[in-house]
Amino acid sequence: MNVLNQLSIWLSFQLSIIFLIGIPISLFFWSIKKRNIVVKKLLSIYWKVSILFLISLLLLIGKYNYALLIINISTFLMTISIWFWNDINDELKEYDFSNSLITTTKVWRWSVTFISINFLIQSLKNFSCLSLINSAACEIWLQPSSKFYMIIKNLFNFLFGADITQPIVKFLGLFSLLIYTLGLIQWSIIKLPKYGRNSYFSENGRN
Repeated sequence: MNVLNQLSIWLSFQLSIIFLIGIPISLFFWSIKKRNIVVKKLLSIYWKVSILFLISLLLLIGKYNYALLIINISTFLMTISIWFWNDINDELKEYDFSNSLITTTKVWRWSVTFISINFLIQSLKNFSCLSLINSAACEIWLQPSSKFYMIIKNLFNFLFGADITQPIVKFLGLFSLLIYTLGLIQWSIIKLPKYGRNSYFSENGRN
């Protein structure tokens, strides 16, 4: 059972790289090429929200106890960000199946939703890991982040000629989380009550 659990968690992270990072990058540049305002706006919002997912990976590298909880919060917010906007949803409905960019975007939205639910299910199977990622039973959650740590370590060494340790990564993750939280609170208090579920994706509208 432990092997199956480890394989399932590993697969979840591999799918997240594809659907939470790879495909959105492709869709964003595709929307620029096609000059599709609605998809471009949707992806712009998505990237702002998805920063929390990258922060959660930093916290996972730093073995912060609540890293897995923050991963689930980040995937939840990412899912909300691509379904929340009334004007974008209405515009997407206007396109038929033959529009490959829009159809791919719609399929991608459902894929992100599935990954978010999958992360939650996996986390609930290892419920104690939501608050105690450093326990022996949660080691399987730390393994997928090791490759990401090596990428950051090599990049930091290339740019600054020095090593970056896990405590430093943890500090950067917590500091980034603080800034992100303050930004989210500001948006919730100021912009959400003012604009509601309107994204104003039109070039002539507000951002």
